[in-house]
Amino acid sequence: MHIDIDKDLCIGAGQCALTAPKVFTQDDDGFSMLLPGAEGADDDPMVREAARACPVGAITVKATAG
Repeated sequence: MHIDIDKDLCIGAGQCALTAPKVFTQDDDGFSMLLPGAEGADDDPMVREAARACPVGAITVKATAG
């Protein structure tokens, strides 16, 4: 799967980091970012839930072919 964070939409609510802490974190300004190596977090079922929990819809998750 491919995870994308729209930095222009993100407001730093932190719901993604609370929902899927193995995949998301927050940078020094409080905005969402992926943890190193988490780009293809296929094994974490909470990634899609974290995208749904984002109050501004800044996270998109797409299936990758393969």
